Amino acid sequence: MLSRMTLEQFAEALAAATPTPGGGSAAAQAGAMAASLIQMTCDLTLGREQYRAHEAAVQGIKHRAEGLRKDLLALVDRDAQAYDAVVTALRLPKTTVSEKEARSAAFDRANLFAIEAPMAIADACAALIGMASDLATKGNVNAVSDVGTAALLAYAGLRGAVLSVRVNLKGIKDEARGAKIRDRVRRLEVDAERLREEGLTAICVRTNGR
Repeated sequence: MLSRMTLEQFAEALAAATPTPGGGSAAAQAGAMAASLIQMTCDLTLGREQYRAHEAAVQGIKHRAEGLRKDLLALVDRDAQAYDAVVTALRLPKTTVSEKEARSAAFDRANLFAIEAPMAIADACAALIGMASDLATKGNVNAVSDVGTAALLAYAGLRGAVLSVRVNLKGIKDEARGAKIRDRVRRLEVDAERLREEGLTAICVRTNGR
């Protein structure tokens, strides 16, 4: 499992001349690191008197970040599996009519999987960006740089995942469905960029005002 590799092993796997793991898995890993930084900041905030007013909110952020970290680690492997499924479908025989039909059906299923996996990564990273933006004003001021790093990692994860989605959209035969997915990822990008900048601005205000 890719998610069980050491950092060095994962970096070597990414560097290898093989299609997987690729950008989608790297995007999921970036999101998982963002979630970890958010959890860390929450733990450095909870129980401290000066942040007592935000205790409940920060506890909620920590709980959600923990769940998303686990989801994203699973998606490191799932994204690679999705790509491998597309390759497997394309290698199916296509000599007879029935073989062509079976191959086409297998490709359609695999292509949907190859869209769903990075979409899940993008959705998780979008949620983390919002949580980082919220934590930028509520978290321990001594850890706000970590929150900023989390926001940037999650944003990179989202944009990388969206690239994977768009690449695989060319295999969608249903134009209406494809347009709906394009609209969805565009909204994710716009909202994520706004939240990222809001969070980074809040961090600058807090650190410069000390």
